[in-house]
Amino acid sequence: MKIIVCVGDNNAMLFHNRRISRDRAVIEDILRMLSKEVKKDGRTRIWMNEYSSELFRTYSGDISVSERFLEEAGEEEYCFVENVPIQEYKDEIQTVVLYRWNRKYPADIRFAMDLSRWKMVECVEFSGHSHEKITKEVYVR
Repeated sequence: MKIIVCVGDNNAMLFHNRRISRDRAVIEDILRMLSKEVKKDGRTRIWMNEYSSELFRTYSGDISVSERFLEEAGEEEYCFVENVPIQEYKDEIQTVVLYRWNRKYPADIRFAMDLSRWKMVECVEFSGHSHEKITKEVYVR
C-alpha cells in the first residue's frame, strides 16, 4: 500500500484529537497526485477512516471509508493516515508520502517508521494556506 501522512518537525501526527493535516493546499496536492495515477480500471482509490473523510468531502474520486482501512487497502492503493498508528502495517507499505509542516507540535500519535533505508524519490516545497512552507517527501522501498 501507499500511505500519506502529515507530520510536524517531531513527527507529530495528532494531539488530543486535533489533526495536523488540515491545509487546503495539501489536499489539493494529494488530489493532483491521485489524478496522475489512474489505474487500468480508470480509478485510483484512496482509503481512510471516518475521521479523515471530512477533509475529502468535495472530492469526486474513489474514496473508501472504513475503520479497518489499513487492512482492507490493496497493494497499490493509497491510505490517508491521521489518527492511527501504522507501525504494525510497515511490512505492507511500499510508498510513503510525507507532508512536513516544518513546525513543532505536541503529539499523542507520532509517525514512527524509520525511513533511513528507504529511497527518497521526490522532495518539493510549496506554500500552504495555513503554513508558509510545506515539504512533500516521497519514499519508496
